[in-house]
Amino acid sequence: MGVLNRRDFLSALWAAPALAAEAGARPNIVYVLADDLGWGDLGCYNHQSAVPTPNADRLARQGVRFTDMHSPSAVCTPTRYGILTGRYCWRSSLQQGVLWGYSPSLIEPGRMTAAAMLKSAGYHTAAIGKWHLGLGSEPRTDYSRPLRPCPNDHGFDYFFGIPASLDMDPYVWVENDRVVQAPVGKTEGRDSPRGVFWRAGAMAPDFKIEEVLPTLTGKAEELIRRRAGSAAQPFFLYLALTAPHTPWLPPAAYRGRSKAGDYGDFVSQVDDALGSVLRTLDETGAARNTLIIFTSDNGAHWTPEDKARFAHRANAGWRGMKADIWEAGHRIPFLARWPGRIAPGSVSGELGCLTDFFATAAAITGFQLPPDAAEDSCNLLPALLGRRGKPVREAVVHHSVDGVFAIRQGEWKLVLGRGSGGFSAPRKIAPGPGEPEGELYRLSRDPGESENLYLKRPEVAARLAALLKQYQREGRSRAL
Repeated sequence: MGVLNRRDFLSALWAAPALAAEAGARPNIVYVLADDLGWGDLGCYNHQSAVPTPNADRLARQGVRFTDMHSPSAVCTPTRYGILTGRYCWRSSLQQGVLWGYSPSLIEPGRMTAAAMLKSAGYHTAAIGKWHLGLGSEPRTDYSRPLRPCPNDHGFDYFFGIPASLDMDPYVWVENDRVVQAPVGKTEGRDSPRGVFWRAGAMAPDFKIEEVLPTLTGKAEELIRRRAGSAAQPFFLYLALTAPHTPWLPPAAYRGRSKAGDYGDFVSQVDDALGSVLRTLDETGAARNTLIIFTSDNGAHWTPEDKARFAHRANAGWRGMKADIWEAGHRIPFLARWPGRIAPGSVSGELGCLTDFFATAAAITGFQLPPDAAEDSCNLLPALLGRRGKPVREAVVHHSVDGVFAIRQGEWKLVLGRGSGGFSAPRKIAPGPGEPEGELYRLSRDPGESENLYLKRPEVAARLAALLKQYQREGRSRAL
């Protein structure tokens, strides 16, 4: 894919206004976000996967599979912010890390979200699952009081889920703006065997960690069945699964399904959760007019020790793992199905980012984005529908958990620093005299990021660095 002249890019980005009208009736939108699922976990991406994923594979056969999709961050909170706001999280007060269970609300008051936009377009909006964008106000969430701001204040008519990751306290169910039961109990936590980890902390009497994923799946099924009969009002369901993030606790029925231990068995359970959603859409007849997306918030936490123990490659051949600035940290699976609109069995090599959901949903509904919303979101609808043309996105920006930034344009990726910036060794390299200060990779020829061309192609490094500075200075990357 060649690099666009910026003027051509700006004029072409929104050059498909007829697509929304062409789409016909507004579809239901179901966005299923797995937690720490790797590019190589799914059979449709990695034929050597040691995990059976028949439901994801079916979705790929019935829709489109993106091979160059990325999360804006290599960890969860910033990615979730980006999905819902269409804006890179580093533009907010949070630079690169994750929130905790008692962190206050991150999304700025008054900021438009994809849910609020869809609600204004007549959709019923619901979020079920892991929120991890903070609840309540500063300095610390008080779970004995109504949790405002909460998802209801960010465009969702209904919310049911947990505050943060499933290994973070407090362990409580939240419905709309309050806990279902107060966290009056306590768990001592656990940290063995590998992956069976959660922190000590407050826990509600009705909260059972191993029951969270089935409960969320059941809630999603209930909502689809309840809303599917309303022909007058489409629905948007944001289903943020808690797995296969730690703790890896597959039920007995799943143990031994994979050849990748507890993790692989847990991924199999995630695939079954997706299958339950697909089956419910089919049984209610809603599938005929539903755009369903299945993706992940970042790469898998699959360590060198895991690779030594199992032949499974959760991140396929990409370098690194979750939290890293290298490809395995942010290159993710992305599947989409929309019967009659998306060609079955299609594959897209379009460069995309999860921040693009907002602009894509706006294009589907015909909503005109204002300048102060979705600043880093580009319309992927042409790529979803298989329209050939100029690239949808000029470039994409990533960052690691330690705040190492990268910018990707066409075949080139520039890392502003040395080392993974995440969980892989070496995390940080201090360059010596005459050594490169950053990393530059030509991914079309070197997808494994093995040859650093920073010193050999200084003009490319300088161009990409200047573009990133421009995005930072202008406060946006989406063209007006």
